[in-house]
Amino acid sequence: MDIKSKNIEELEHLCGDIREEILRVVSKNGGHLSSTLGATELIVAMHKVFDSKKDPFIFDVSHQAYAHKLLTSRWKEFDTLREFGGLCGYTKPCESEHDYFVAGHSSTSISLGVGAAKGIAIKGEEDSRIPVVMIGDGSMTAGMVYEALNELGDRKYPMIIILNDNEMSIAKPIGALSRILSSAMAGSFYQKFKKHTENFVDNFGDGAHYLAKKDGREFKANNSWDNV
Repeated sequence: MDIKSKNIEELEHLCGDIREEILRVVSKNGGHLSSTLGATELIVAMHKVFDSKKDPFIFDVSHQAYAHKLLTSRWKEFDTLREFGGLCGYTKPCESEHDYFVAGHSSTSISLGVGAAKGIAIKGEEDSRIPVVMIGDGSMTAGMVYEALNELGDRKYPMIIILNDNEMSIAKPIGALSRILSSAMAGSFYQKFKKHTENFVDNFGDGAHYLAKKDGREFKANNSWDNV
């Protein structure tokens, strides 16, 4: 599906159609629901900006990639999702040239992106191709992620990393990093910065509110932000 020429209104309508199709099929076949519905706009934006035929699209876990499947010539087959001989519930290269890697485990996407970036660099294709990686905040707690970021920072490979910060995980995050981030967000500096940002954005009207929304969460009618 070519969405390059669609405007914002058309893209919003497309996102609605994608959600309806996901809800229809998942209610019948089973599968991942909240993760893939929550990533719909992000995936549509990825396809709007980048080209999944040449730019490796890499989804962490890839259970959120149903919208990607629908946008890449699999709408008619989507009824077969997770059925024997049908579409896989995850990305699968033998299923489509738009699927770069078989993914079904968390925290692997940035490492895969670094590998893809290395391959692109070896071929001298940095000016025409770039890995586009989506990872959730729940996956960001694994050591593999930081090893990959460490190498990426050292090698300076071009790569797009999209953090889907939806504050969700299959279990409660634990460890020092989680405690430090939680403490920082509860501290007076962050809360003051948040309040100043709210007041600043209020001066620019609805357009600024739209741009400032985080992960599609609604800006409340009383001009207070929800979970930002």
